Amino acid sequence: MPRFDTGDEDFLLDGRPHQVISGALHYFRVHPDQWADRIRKARLMGLNTVETYVAWNLHSPAPGTFRTDGRRDLGRFLDLVAAEGLHAIVRPGPYICAEWTGGGLPAWLFTDPRVGVRRAEPRFLEAIADYYTAVARIVAPRQVTRGGPVLMMQVENEYGAYGDDPVETRRAYLRTLAALLRERDLEVPLFTSDQANDEHLGRGSLPELLTTANFGSRARERLAVLRRHQPTGPLMCMEFWNGWFDSVGGHHHTTPAADTARELDTLLGAGASVNLYMFHGGTNFGRTSGANDKGVYRPVTTSYDYDAPLAEHGAPTPKFHAMREVVARHAAVPDEVPGAAPPAPTGTVALDRRVPLTDLLDALGTEHSVDGPAPTHDDLGVWDGFVLYRTQISAGDAVLTVGDVRDRALVMVDGEPVGHLDRTTHQRAVALPARDGELTVLVEDTGRVNYGPRIGEPHGLVAPVRTALGELTGWSARPLRFDDGDTLSSEVTTALRAAPRAAVPPSSPLAGPVLALGTFDGRAGTDLFLRADGWTAGVVWVNGFCLGRHRAAGPARTLYVPGPVVRDGENEVVVLELHGADRATVGLAPAPDLGHTEE
Repeated sequence: MPRFDTGDEDFLLDGRPHQVISGALHYFRVHPDQWADRIRKARLMGLNTVETYVAWNLHSPAPGTFRTDGRRDLGRFLDLVAAEGLHAIVRPGPYICAEWTGGGLPAWLFTDPRVGVRRAEPRFLEAIADYYTAVARIVAPRQVTRGGPVLMMQVENEYGAYGDDPVETRRAYLRTLAALLRERDLEVPLFTSDQANDEHLGRGSLPELLTTANFGSRARERLAVLRRHQPTGPLMCMEFWNGWFDSVGGHHHTTPAADTARELDTLLGAGASVNLYMFHGGTNFGRTSGANDKGVYRPVTTSYDYDAPLAEHGAPTPKFHAMREVVARHAAVPDEVPGAAPPAPTGTVALDRRVPLTDLLDALGTEHSVDGPAPTHDDLGVWDGFVLYRTQISAGDAVLTVGDVRDRALVMVDGEPVGHLDRTTHQRAVALPARDGELTVLVEDTGRVNYGPRIGEPHGLVAPVRTALGELTGWSARPLRFDDGDTLSSEVTTALRAAPRAAVPPSSPLAGPVLALGTFDGRAGTDLFLRADGWTAGVVWVNGFCLGRHRAAGPARTLYVPGPVVRDGENEVVVLELHGADRATVGLAPAPDLGHTEE
């Protein structure tokens, strides 16, 4: 029977010292038809292992469900890792951070205020037990001890950075999670992972489990810190930060390839094992990107390129080659090197079929009447996307204010935009026209907080919602379901196809909120890069597949269209625009444009 163990100084694979050289590749951020290509390129860079998180909320969009279709097929992904001759590390959380909405925790879990967040609260633990059972059905038969690729599994994630419970209370929680995994026939080594400082390692680890550390620089110093907390056993950097994520409105983060390669050389030369975070970042398709809020709410971009060795579209970068050279000094590397990606097709696509959002409301969702204060998205069972709120106002109301908005809202009176609310800028008030009318507030969830104490908070309008005359009550609220998280609804597509072609030229401005459709000729399997220059904010689909959110605030100027989404002949682009565009066209660019790299 194959074995993988933690020895006094090294990992032991079938009793022999083994240095893990791994790279993070999240199956849920890559189109399933591209998994094999990305895994193969991990091997060609010299990696012997692929690591992935498991995003609980993607698999369980509602209580009692665990989906494994499409990009949720963890079992297929692990089988492809094994087919390439690589091992795997699985990190199921339950909390993963990962700049993923809610840190991977399902929003529905916290509609009951009694449920604990990342602590040993019975309702929270009961839900985790069910989740672990579903994960174990996939992972247990694929452990290395049973002939599969899985070497190790993580317990929680960077728990030392969360909360202020006493250490023994924290350890009791971690031990409960470890026991839940063991009870489900998961027998490979378990480990914890925390940032490489004394406080976090001391608060987030267990003496009986392997402790690993996360860092991106000063490798020799960080390894010494880790050794203080783990006197014996293999040293491993579980997240070697070779890049960084981007936030909406910020800049595209990059790190020098030479610096990253030098630190990696130090790590491997010290005999430590490593997991590159990220080897391949991929894309936050749909509405899956998370957000940080440390006083200022900052949503994460659709692109999760991460300045990784393998770019968002799967092309090797200079960092790929620099790190491959380092790996070759310490381990065998294949002779084959992946080639550069060819330029993508270019062109301009006219979106000449348009339907105002208000004309599609009945197809998008059912309206609910609420007698009292405005309900949150969570009150309505809406875990991402949009809710349209309506109520009546009078001439004396003068101004709309909210306790909070999570996260952006377009405010309209009788269908005409009058302003917006924005969590990032703390904009919570909008002047209203001095007339009676219907107030409509279209609220968008732009990503649930994935790090820190604000994990688990509700989204939508947060009461009180007031005017100069008092609190507004008596609302109608309509959740808007454009897709199921993967595919654009047939009702939306049918309505757009049936719309008459616009009488004005594509160069004319376009008023929102609106959905617009255009077509272009394509070749199946060809990667594309879609530019939405001149558009403000919304969501984009190609052939029904949700690419993600588009934002004029950047930094990314393109959205990645995976080749498997593109078909021979006619292809469709649908854009939801919330505010307005200076033209009704989108472009196809020859290469990704992830934006400026300095503030």
